[in-house]
Amino acid sequence: MALDPTRTAVVVVDMQNGFCHPDGCLFSPASDAAVEAVTDLVSTAREAGARIVYTRDVHPPEQFDDAHYYDEFDRWGEHVVEGTWDAELLDALDVRDGDLVVEKHTYDAFYQTQLEGWLDSHGVDDLLICGTLANVCVLHTAGSAGLRDYRPILVTDALGYIEQSHKEYAVDHADWLFGETTTLGEIEFE
Repeated sequence: MALDPTRTAVVVVDMQNGFCHPDGCLFSPASDAAVEAVTDLVSTAREAGARIVYTRDVHPPEQFDDAHYYDEFDRWGEHVVEGTWDAELLDALDVRDGDLVVEKHTYDAFYQTQLEGWLDSHGVDDLLICGTLANVCVLHTAGSAGLRDYRPILVTDALGYIEQSHKEYAVDHADWLFGETTTLGEIEFE
């Protein structure tokens, strides 16, 4: 898969202490296992000249107090609360000046964030999407990207998940409906 780095961004979804560190509130061993692949992808893409975006799932403690229908704290328990260690990006990530860090409050990194405007202002069309969880925030972000006419590409060996079947569902769904899939070894920058 050949990509123009000047029109490409790597979107690293929610590689945070709460999800990827063994002491995290919603630790997933597969998310921890994806850290090396994610950092390799970022390094390769950065060297080629692609843009780098990190998302952080962050919840103010009162976010769901007045929820009518959906309360993530009911679904997942209290997690990645604003201002906590759980909500911080992993120390292993190479976050630099010039990278975009998007703070989001839902599964979708485009919903009420600056992501779309930032991508457009940098001429980005293609998104290499990695991170965690494959069937939750990764899938919702990729679907939202496709609906906005970006080319979402899930990097399958750089995805975290709770169960293998969750990852398989996300990859199959993305490939079938709105995006593409690839592996680290298949990515080439022109």
